[in-house]
Amino acid sequence: MFVRTQRLTLRPGWPEDANALAQAIGHESVVRNLAMPPWPYPLEAAETFLAGFGNPVEPKFLVFEHRSGAVRLIGGMAVGTWKDEPNELGYWLTPDAWGHGFATEAGRAVLRAARARGVRRITAGHFIDNPASGRVLRKLGFRPTGQLVTMYSRGRGCDVASARYEIDLSEGDCGGGDADDRMAA
Repeated sequence: MFVRTQRLTLRPGWPEDANALAQAIGHESVVRNLAMPPWPYPLEAAETFLAGFGNPVEPKFLVFEHRSGAVRLIGGMAVGTWKDEPNELGYWLTPDAWGHGFATEAGRAVLRAARARGVRRITAGHFIDNPASGRVLRKLGFRPTGQLVTMYSRGRGCDVASARYEIDLSEGDCGGGDADDRMAA
């Protein structure tokens, strides 16, 4: 599945994306806010991650920015299984893409893609020392559940407190959006 927004293309990862992926995610400031990636993030981790893009209609994407005719990998976003949650939103952006609204723009597109696949409830979380991620979730329409859970961060090598959120996609419009978003399978 591919999704196009005004400034972004979201698509599955391919083996030839490994170098760009390792470079984009390979920042301690990114990996420390994620549960599964190791730090440091080697090329082999990117290759292994990309091998997991098996189902082409699953809402799992690399996020590419278009600017001045060029396209570059700036992040990743997916809805997938996490522990007991069948539909957990996870995402990251490379540091120089922070603060430009890309996470919200991509998130709206991913939520619409998940809704189109029949997903109705999605959960998410953020480490409490990463409040910017909580702001993105609230902009997307997620509501805090009031739960604070401990999650292991492989990049940090320790447990970290995480605030939990959820959204019911049957209630709203997936955090507003851009009428120009287009999906293709």
